[in-house]
Amino acid sequence: MRSHQLRHVAGHLLTPLLMCLGMALAYLGAFHQPEPNHLKVAVVGTSAQDMVLAQTMKDKAGDALEVVTLPTRAAATVQLRERTLSGAYVPDAQYPELLVAKANSDTTAMAVELVFRQVAGARGMPMTVTDITPTASGDPTGQGLFFLLVALSIGSYGSVAAIGAAGAGLSMRVRAAIGLGTSLVVGIIGIAVAGPVFHIVDHDYAAIWAMGWLYSAGIIAIGIALHTFLKRWTTLALMVLFVMLNFTTSGGIYRPELQNGFFGSLHAFWNGAGFVEGARSLLYFDGGAGFASRIASLFVWVAAGAVLLVVAARYERRNSPAPAAPERVARSVDAEAEIEEAVGV
Repeated sequence: MRSHQLRHVAGHLLTPLLMCLGMALAYLGAFHQPEPNHLKVAVVGTSAQDMVLAQTMKDKAGDALEVVTLPTRAAATVQLRERTLSGAYVPDAQYPELLVAKANSDTTAMAVELVFRQVAGARGMPMTVTDITPTASGDPTGQGLFFLLVALSIGSYGSVAAIGAAGAGLSMRVRAAIGLGTSLVVGIIGIAVAGPVFHIVDHDYAAIWAMGWLYSAGIIAIGIALHTFLKRWTTLALMVLFVMLNFTTSGGIYRPELQNGFFGSLHAFWNGAGFVEGARSLLYFDGGAGFASRIASLFVWVAAGAVLLVVAARYERRNSPAPAAPERVARSVDAEAEIEEAVGV
């Protein structure tokens, strides 16, 4: 009897241990050594000296930097606002200037500043740093949106455990409706805390809430559908999809230009990046700079969740077991709820 219990405990310990391994691999793999990777910067000017400076930087940096030249400070500002440029250096004999957009990424702006301080320092000149996109009053580093993403994610995949376990006896249609309503509440909680409480979001509240709702709805829909097939392994699957691969590729801490190719490539379409980059574009770049494509990616994730719900509903109808005694069903549901909530929360 004791050996059976020990095997039972060992089987359930496998989930948190795999979470530990996955989190270590994902977070340390993505964040342990941030360094420029095709970081696009510009030297502003048309003189031969400016061209030589840009070419010299390009030759020394290799794949770390993509160095271009731009004719005017205004042209550099436009590209920074379009989020196609990470920084622009304006040479001057006495007062060189570096243009950055910290709202795009504070860590990227810091990396660009480090690069050009070395350039200015080699010439013995102090450098002025100008931020063309000041952030909200409650978010001086511009990373508050990432932590809002964390809150929305935990509220979403944590709700899947509750709906999947406690609602096991309900039809897929009812569970999906509960999930949709839950995602609405998750979005409301997120914007209420990020807006009036901490002032991370200081305008466009309705739009940010709607994006949070879309983001949460996608996670919950996918999670409810996966629960049909994975049961107690659902939480681990959601951790992989929406924590390990999601937080690390969202661009909230480091954007792709400071990450390796694997995490940088996922940034192009993963749902966390869709929320963070979409919110940045809306709040700080007037809804341009790829905002539409980021919103489209959130809709794609919701659509994927809807398709999976349909597949899961058909699977359940074809494979529904014969009715069991109510008392036995109740015990089974309670046990599953206890297991999943212990892991998921």
